[in-house]
Amino acid sequence: MSLRLVVYLLFLLPTGAIADSYSILYRAEFNPDSGMAAVDIHLDGDKLPRELSLNISSGRYSALESESPLELQKNRAIWRPQGTRAKLSYKFTVDNRKGSGSYDSLMTDQWAILRSDKLIPSMAVTGGGQSKAELQLVLPEGWSSELPYEKISTHHYQLKDPGRRFVRPKGWMIIGEIGSRQDTIAGVYTKVAAPKEQKVRRQDTLAFLNWTLPALKEVFPQFPDRLLIVSAGNPMWRGGLSGTRSLFMHADRPLISGNRTSSTIHELVHVATGISAGDDQSDWIVEGLAEFYAVEILRRTNGIGQRRYDEAMDKLAKWGQQAPSLLVKRSSGPITARAVGVMRQLDQEIRAATDGKACIDDIARRLAEKRGKVTLQRLQKLAEEVAGHPVEALNIENLGERNS
Repeated sequence: MSLRLVVYLLFLLPTGAIADSYSILYRAEFNPDSGMAAVDIHLDGDKLPRELSLNISSGRYSALESESPLELQKNRAIWRPQGTRAKLSYKFTVDNRKGSGSYDSLMTDQWAILRSDKLIPSMAVTGGGQSKAELQLVLPEGWSSELPYEKISTHHYQLKDPGRRFVRPKGWMIIGEIGSRQDTIAGVYTKVAAPKEQKVRRQDTLAFLNWTLPALKEVFPQFPDRLLIVSAGNPMWRGGLSGTRSLFMHADRPLISGNRTSSTIHELVHVATGISAGDDQSDWIVEGLAEFYAVEILRRTNGIGQRRYDEAMDKLAKWGQQAPSLLVKRSSGPITARAVGVMRQLDQEIRAATDGKACIDDIARRLAEKRGKVTLQRLQKLAEEVAGHPVEALNIENLGERNS
C-alpha cells in the first residue's frame, strides 16, 4: 500500500478515531496461600477516562492504591487517572460463601473457580475513548486457565464486549490443575472444564450439547460464538449459575432431571438472552422463559416424547398452584413453575392468532437481540406486535393473586 493511499485512508477516518482509543491491561496474580489475587488495572493512551467509579460494596476489595487521585467511599472507589498512563492496584478476596454454606467463588491449593466480572468490579466510566482490553493472569507453576475469550498467549486473553466503550472481563473462569474437553457445535466453540481430580462428565456434557445446542441456536441465532461450562463438586454451589458466554454447573446436577427439565438448558437460555428483571415484579419472566425452554428444547430434539412433555408441564402447573402471585422480586420454585404455564399459554395464543406462522420463539428472539432489562410492559408490547393484538396470557389478572 502506498504512503499516499495510507494518508488518504486516515483522512477518511472520523476525527479522533485513532487518538481517542486507549488500551487497558488487567493483570491478576493469584496466591492460593492467601486466598487472594493481586490486581492491577493499567490504562495507556492519549485520552483516558476522566473518572472511574468502582463498585466495591461487596467488601472483597482491599488495599486500593494509585498514584492518580483516588477517593475511597463506603461502597465506591473514585479513580481519576492522570496523564497518558495510569495504574490502580488492589487485593481481591476470591472465596465467597453463600447463605447456604456453599461457595459461588472458591480458591483451593489446586484450583480456583470465580467470575471475572467479580475479579474486576463493575464501573461507571466518565470520558475517554474506545478501549481495547486484555487480561493477563499470573498463576502458580503448573496451573492452567480457561475463560470464554480468545487467547493471545498462555494465560493472556483478548477481551471483547461489543457495544461497550469501556471493556472489562465478564463470565466464569477456572484456573489450576484442570481438565477440559472441547468441540465446535453449531458454530459455537464450546469447552467444558473442571478440576482434574473431580468426577465431572465433560464428554457427556459435550454430547448433550451436540444434541440440544443446535435447536437452541435456532431460537437464538445470535448465541455467543464461544461458550465455557465450568463444573465442580462440593463445596461449590449445588446448582447452576449463568454468566457472559459461560455458566457454572455443579458436578452432581443431572443433564436431564427427573421432572424432565434440564438445568443446563435453563442456564444456556440465560446465556442466550442476556436479560434480567427491570423491576421488582419481572423476575418471573426471566426465569419462566428459561424453564419453559428447558422442557421445550428436550421435546423438539426428541429427548422426551409428547406424552412425557405433557406430564412435565402438568407437574409444573400443579407445583405452580402453590405460588400466590408471579409479581414478586425473586422467582424460584413454584413461582417459576407457574411462570412456565404462562409462557406455554402465551405460545399457544400466538400460534392460534397467526395460524402457526409465529410462536413464543419470536418474542424470545427479540428479547435476546435487545438484551438488557425486561418488564411486563415490554413483554406485553412484544407479544402484541407478534400476535397482532393483546394476549390474555399476559393480563395482570392472570399473573397476580389467584381468586379463592
